[in-house]
Amino acid sequence: MFTGLIETVGELVGIEKRGASGSLTVKTVLPADEIPIGASVAVNGACLTVVRKGGGTLTFDISPETIECTGFKNLKPGAPLNLERAMRLSDRLDGHLVSGHVDCVASIVDRREHSGNLVFTFRVPVEFAKYIAPKGSVAIDGISLTVNQAGADSFSVNIIPHTAAQTTLLQKRVGDQVNIETDLICRYLERLLAGRDQKQGGISFELLAKNGFL
Repeated sequence: MFTGLIETVGELVGIEKRGASGSLTVKTVLPADEIPIGASVAVNGACLTVVRKGGGTLTFDISPETIECTGFKNLKPGAPLNLERAMRLSDRLDGHLVSGHVDCVASIVDRREHSGNLVFTFRVPVEFAKYIAPKGSVAIDGISLTVNQAGADSFSVNIIPHTAAQTTLLQKRVGDQVNIETDLICRYLERLLAGRDQKQGGISFELLAKNGFL
């Protein structure tokens, strides 16, 4: 599990393709002696396992599923990547609960400045938009953010200068793609209500959302 608070921005220095899978090698200032082989690190929001390390780099294997669900297939050497080590049970949860399981890829359709902040609007696949609610939480390339507005297939967020400077968002432009992880609780709640609805004729997730309960 992660918090969505980015520790550092690394640099992609190597990509290896092996059929439908592959690996990423990332240059980082994260302390290698505190990251054992087999440790989990969120790379642009995707939970990956360290398989090799050395020379100030970490290497991660990526599965066909991860490649399919993320923007990793479009990465090129030199790309900046948000990095966060897995949280410890003793850590403060300053962001929100982030699993590192990316749901989909969204595209930036608008970027503007407002009172020194950056406001981004993202287009998201409609089947995932229902999990994104105003004032709810969303992880964008692993960054824990609060949703400002949400529509049928889009949502917007406000980025304060500190967040922009400490993550990859400052470099993002209209047309760029980002990894999206929707709210963990919403997905489990929908699954629970779907099963209850089938067995007992219970209230559906969509009906609860429509009436403002979610």
